[in-house]
Amino acid sequence: MNLDYQYTASWLKEQLPQIPSVAMILGTGLNAIAEQSEIRAQIPYAEIPGFVSTTAPEHKGNLILGELKGIPMIFLQGRFHYYEGYPMPMVVFPTRVLAALGIRTLIVTNASGSLRENLSPASLVLITDHINFMGTNPLIGTNDDSLGERFPSMNNPYDQQYLEQCEKIAQHKGIPLHKGVYIAVSGPSLETKAECAAFASWGADLVGMSTVPEVIVARHSQMRVLGFSIVTNYSNLFHNQAHSQEEIRHNAEKASANLLPIIAEFVQNIHFS
Repeated sequence: MNLDYQYTASWLKEQLPQIPSVAMILGTGLNAIAEQSEIRAQIPYAEIPGFVSTTAPEHKGNLILGELKGIPMIFLQGRFHYYEGYPMPMVVFPTRVLAALGIRTLIVTNASGSLRENLSPASLVLITDHINFMGTNPLIGTNDDSLGERFPSMNNPYDQQYLEQCEKIAQHKGIPLHKGVYIAVSGPSLETKAECAAFASWGADLVGMSTVPEVIVARHSQMRVLGFSIVTNYSNLFHNQAHSQEEIRHNAEKASANLLPIIAEFVQNIHFS
């Protein structure tokens, strides 16, 4: 597998009519956000050099160039997960490609389990910080100095200005928007009650199996990051039932209806410094 992200970025520049400044990674159940944009180009992951297949449910596996209210964006319909058996360099390969394309703002989204009773299923949550509990880090190995420094700071990985902008947009539109800390685990087994209780005691509000590697790589490459989590279910701190994919999909779709207008207005008013 060729993991030359500079080559893939060059290939994409030949395929796409333009390269925007904003990209968005769509998590479980959030494909429709890209499909509600004005699609100008769509490339299946299978055709993109270095990309692999995503086996996660509700991850369509397309790169889309679309316009959201006239603003061009790249949408990634689905991501690669560590639990799928892909090595970490492959998990973050699409993010490296986005950096090589010159993307300046990365919006990440995911589905998560709630560690707080007040964050009920279908809640929309701004990610304010994260805890990496995946047992690895995507920057392990030789550092690419052309992208970023060896020891990048993870102080405020989620852009404070962007957080404030989205809070104001949600308030103006009357959309309930929570804030929370996301903890990433490797999966694919779901967390035990004891693990969930430990995570909550550490200050985590949400638990999932993605996003953090992408954010680390994005910040290493000086991209500004905005993150949203869709609560698709309560963690088993609050119940003993298994979660169905139908339940997760329903809650993701419900929350995405609130996410889309926030994103549409955010990209209208985005300013690059």
